[in-house]
Amino acid sequence: MKKDFLWWRDGIIYQIYPRSFADSNNDGIGDLPGITNKLDYLQDLGIDAIWLSPIYPSPDVDFGYDVADYTGIDPKFGTMADFETLVKEAKKRDIHIVLDLVLNHTSDQHPWFIESKKTEDNPYHNWYLWLYPKSDGEPPNNWTAIFGGSAWEFDPKLGQYYYHMFYKEQPDLNWRNSDVRQAMLDVFRFWLGKGVDGFRLDVFNAYFKDAAFRDNPPKWGIRAFDRQEHIHDVSQPEMIPLLGEIRAILDEHPGGYAVGETFLANPSQTAAYCGENKLHAAFNFDFAENRWHPKRFLDSAEKWYGALEPGAWPNNFLSNHDKVRAASRYCFGEDDRRAKVALAMLLTLKGTPFIYYGEEIALRDIPIRKKSEVLDPIGKTFWPFFKGRDGCRAPMQWTSGRNAGFSDAKPWLPVHKDYVERNVVNQAAQADSVLMFFKRLVALRKSEPALQRGDFKALTPDPHTYLAFERSLAADRLVVLLNFSSREVQAALPEGKWQAIFGRDGEFENSLDLAPYQVVILKQK
Repeated sequence: MKKDFLWWRDGIIYQIYPRSFADSNNDGIGDLPGITNKLDYLQDLGIDAIWLSPIYPSPDVDFGYDVADYTGIDPKFGTMADFETLVKEAKKRDIHIVLDLVLNHTSDQHPWFIESKKTEDNPYHNWYLWLYPKSDGEPPNNWTAIFGGSAWEFDPKLGQYYYHMFYKEQPDLNWRNSDVRQAMLDVFRFWLGKGVDGFRLDVFNAYFKDAAFRDNPPKWGIRAFDRQEHIHDVSQPEMIPLLGEIRAILDEHPGGYAVGETFLANPSQTAAYCGENKLHAAFNFDFAENRWHPKRFLDSAEKWYGALEPGAWPNNFLSNHDKVRAASRYCFGEDDRRAKVALAMLLTLKGTPFIYYGEEIALRDIPIRKKSEVLDPIGKTFWPFFKGRDGCRAPMQWTSGRNAGFSDAKPWLPVHKDYVERNVVNQAAQADSVLMFFKRLVALRKSEPALQRGDFKALTPDPHTYLAFERSLAADRLVVLLNFSSREVQAALPEGKWQAIFGRDGEFENSLDLAPYQVVILKQK
């Protein structure tokens, strides 16, 4: 590997939802040894890091995003020894580990919160946001929870309310308390000491709330949560100095990295958290939420690049554990052509690509047709307007065998019915499959530094059928052509002679014809 290669900038990060990746002990739930068993597959894919959704002890009210112990491993995933083995074996393959840190709130079963509820003078009481009711007994302010209802839960024993942005079983921590701050910073140090190289920070810009707990002003919206301007319960100025403290810890660890999940933020707000003495990166949801149109993606990308301060590095994603998968959103039936274009866009645009497990085989969401099938509590709450996030969290499809090779036992969520055809083994044997397309493109990306960290220049300022852009680094110039259309289109080329290095053979000048949904990459001769 070249000495100037920086894994989180030049590499590819692959998100794993541990419950659904690989089950080693046949209890129907994926686990850490299962992931370790698949490291050769991940190395062969060409990815450089794996981001693990939460693996900490949890009552699973929010499937791991309600943490009961920040420095433990939930037994359903294995042991700390299993985690240490995963880190060791991953490092042998030059694969870095990124952990999900959920530091805005804990589980209500966390020992800190259990102590905090005992008495008002308990040392842990001020670790959370406890307030007395208004004079009429109503909650302290008008803040609502994103998962429904008031964000304040009354405790009759204490005669106080505690605050929760999400479920009532997920009380928010008081980051203004110096003891909380120190405990949370020690969590970073603990996992860095275990060999972890990076962290994804869940809803990090919600850590601080308005010190005076002022009401949020009203606005138009359908849900109660959407009928407020969230100016006092997220994105407070105290976040910036804290990011400097986090960055200082990471900078002590060679290659240390943090990417944030900005909550209720536009691209310019998200970009403000990235750069020197701040986060290395943050997720731009504006890009991921586009409909299928090249101009939409180009506009989002350029807005993102323009918002970042000099030296900050972008990233891009289309799918994750909270969103309907890109293949389900963009593809028609079992036609995978759009999935290939989407993957090619992720792997060739400027920015670190984040790939969600199964995206390399164009995995679809499982259908959720009845409320009785829903496991995700938010899906139960908002059915039928929102069916929850179970669809995108279904098991990985490895083989055409029992339960798609995920487990010999009944999986915690059903496997998609298309697994007999759509699985890793089948696609590895088909030259034109999404998997093989992905592997070829990753190999090209690794051989062309311009695709990893090169400059970006759009060649189609107002694209309607195809997207064309240039990536350049020093003397190397590459042109990427992505046909978003079901029709053949003629793509104009910059002046000069261009050699096709992906998707076509031959040398081209002036223009070339793109077949429907074709991806072509050329290099200047």
